[in-house]
Amino acid sequence: QVQLVESGGGLVQAGGSLRLSCAASGSIFSRNAMGWYRQAPGKLREFVARISGGGIPNYADSVKGRFTISRDNAKNTVYLQMNGLKPEDTGVYLCQLMEYWGKGTLVTVSS
Repeated sequence: QVQLVESGGGLVQAGGSLRLSCAASGSIFSRNAMGWYRQAPGKLREFVARISGGGIPNYADSVKGRFTISRDNAKNTVYLQMNGLKPEDTGVYLCQLMEYWGKGTLVTVSS
């Protein structure tokens, strides 16, 4: 059984930064891609960023140039560095590994 635990969310002013972490249990982490998604109130879950097992990232257009995804396979952890935050970045951020999802961490960006 794989468990994913996100942390690092909080309240920040527009233009600020946050760094999210997602720690994974289990032995499948290093071989597989990890993703970050977000869900704003009343909206569908949307893709934010993804990193392959080999460390190749890709991003949603809305966050390119502001967010950076990285991973530390020794720590079974994936990170999302978020800079230049905007109010529209507000939402619950969830990490994903194969069919597994974390419970999410709330990011609130005030204007």
